[in-house]
Amino acid sequence: MKHNHPVAVVTGGAGALGAAIGRRFAENGDTIVLLDIDSEGLDSTVAAITADTGRPVIGRVVDIADPTAVAAAVGAIDDEFGRLDRLVNNAAVNHRAALSDIEDELWDRSMAVNLRGPMALCRAALPIWTRTGVGHVVNIGSRTWQSGGPSAYVASKAGVVGLTRSLALELGRLGITCNAVAPSMVVTPFTRGERTDTEFDRFVERHTSLSPLGRLATADDVVDAVEFLASAKARFVTGEVLHVCGGAQLAAAP
Repeated sequence: MKHNHPVAVVTGGAGALGAAIGRRFAENGDTIVLLDIDSEGLDSTVAAITADTGRPVIGRVVDIADPTAVAAAVGAIDDEFGRLDRLVNNAAVNHRAALSDIEDELWDRSMAVNLRGPMALCRAALPIWTRTGVGHVVNIGSRTWQSGGPSAYVASKAGVVGLTRSLALELGRLGITCNAVAPSMVVTPFTRGERTDTEFDRFVERHTSLSPLGRLATADDVVDAVEFLASAKARFVTGEVLHVCGGAQLAAAP
């Protein structure tokens, strides 16, 4: 390996959850590579994590839906570091259109980012993992794969569960683990979307009521689960879906 520190790659790294995951890995001493399509958000996130942790953080503008761009990004990581210890597939889009309104283009975009993207990243990383035999993959799913919801988003997140299990079998032969974290709602700009203040307040209230613990998930709740599954403490855990929902995974859609 060309690099002495673990290398962690987080997609959707400019978003609230991706940035929180990247920050935790940086605090633990990893070298961080954040991938996102949002160049301005990426620049500000990289600057903030670097300033706060003193760890090297690299931001690369990549459309996760573009397999060629994904392969180039992973190739650059291999050239520079020669390793990829943790891969967190967090990037996602959520088109909330009803079945009667969903357009083919939006459906295809959801599948390309949410489902094909994680596959493409793992496929591109195969040469690294074959050589090093070291790696943890964590795919960010959603409790909605059980409860239902917007069809494109839920179908893609259900697909992430199947992909996780398949990758666990195939990558396990190389010594690589693959698991999924399925959170309930976390208050972020992503979950707020285009909702008005009133609509979002009602949305938060409905989701809060689903948990027997009486609250929503926080970013730290999700990050703690990701950190565990991407660590040596989970070295014999693979193919699992860890719900970070406070019991909300037991409820139907609100």
